[in-house]
Amino acid sequence: MVQNEGSELIDPIEQHPGYEETESKIGLWGHPLHAMTVAFPVALTFCNFGADALYWLSGDVFWARAGVWAAGTAFLFGLAAAATGTMELLMVPGIRIRVPAWTHAVIAVLLLSLLGANWGYRLYGYEAAVLPYGILLSGFNVLMVSATGWHGGKLVFDYRLGTSKGS
Repeated sequence: MVQNEGSELIDPIEQHPGYEETESKIGLWGHPLHAMTVAFPVALTFCNFGADALYWLSGDVFWARAGVWAAGTAFLFGLAAAATGTMELLMVPGIRIRVPAWTHAVIAVLLLSLLGANWGYRLYGYEAAVLPYGILLSGFNVLMVSATGWHGGKLVFDYRLGTSKGS
């Protein structure tokens, strides 16, 4: 913060020319693509954990197989969400200038690496991979996706980042 002659504090970030420009530029007919793509990896991460828990409880191989599919599709849809989120971060000045947007991006990249590790761990021998490490990794991924989603939601609801003002 900088203090001017009137003893009023001025935030240099808020003085940036593009600070107020926060509307999504990556969209389809006015709908932000990042907001549309993040739902899939979030839901599939929870599905993966659920499949692991059901395999643990029932011993049915179906749930181990469902878990590897959920882990893989969570990672692949996570790549799509990361691509759209990165484009928003780099193309929109009002998003790019804010530190919380970069924090969300860093946490999301960590989550994406964990989703990839979870899928890779299961690819060859998905049944043996579930207990004990697969379910632990899935549980940790649920915590990470919850934290990342909460932080992303705060960016949307508190700062109105990446939203569309409509036509």
